[in-house]
Amino acid sequence: MAKLKPDLVFCNLSRRNPDIKSFGERLNHLACDLSQPTEVALVARNVEAFLERRVPAGRILLINNSGFGTMGPFPEADLAKQVEMIDLNVRAVVHLTGLLLPLLLRRGGAIMNVASTAAFQPTPTMATYGATKAFVLHWSHALNYELRHSGVRALAVCPGTTRTEFFRIAGLKTGNRADALAMSPEEVVMSSLRALGAGRSQVVTGWKNKLAAFASSPVPKSLATRVAGTVLAGYRRLQARS
Repeated sequence: MAKLKPDLVFCNLSRRNPDIKSFGERLNHLACDLSQPTEVALVARNVEAFLERRVPAGRILLINNSGFGTMGPFPEADLAKQVEMIDLNVRAVVHLTGLLLPLLLRRGGAIMNVASTAAFQPTPTMATYGATKAFVLHWSHALNYELRHSGVRALAVCPGTTRTEFFRIAGLKTGNRADALAMSPEEVVMSSLRALGAGRSQVVTGWKNKLAAFASSPVPKSLATRVAGTVLAGYRRLQARS
């Protein structure tokens, strides 16, 4: 995004400071743990104060991208981790968006919520993760409809396998199967920005992911669950042997 519009100013809300030195003062890291409600409330106030001081005019793009997954039968890896996943993948998205929405309505802009192709069917061995992304997908569509006359839009981004730290955090090793299907973060971003520019409410990134999402949509949920469970079980076996 910085390459497309060099004068953009960015706020990064996460526990870790991103290692992007070339942005200089345009990248502002606001340290917080988005799984904690008190920290979400505090960082939202800090974002508003920063923007009013540094960028008092102009539209705002809110990207809700933080999230993680785990693989294994529920409640693996442990129940606390499953609950934290819901807090980060679902509650933090709703909480932060609700706190910053009045600012977006005053200045105009858009909300980009990162869901997943896992949102289109139940995902055995990733049951909680898939359910959180299904929430993000449906909530984003409903929010976009509610905002249709406001000057603010919402977009649900549904990537498939992407070359990020997701697999490491989920306790998996990347292998040939993942590498063959994976898109780069840059590819996902460009696809998302094109969809945003076209005024769409949903984008599934990559033709392989579009095909998979389309194929699962008209299928009965019980059948889609069995198919997804078979695919994910096979993936776990490949990971165990790699």
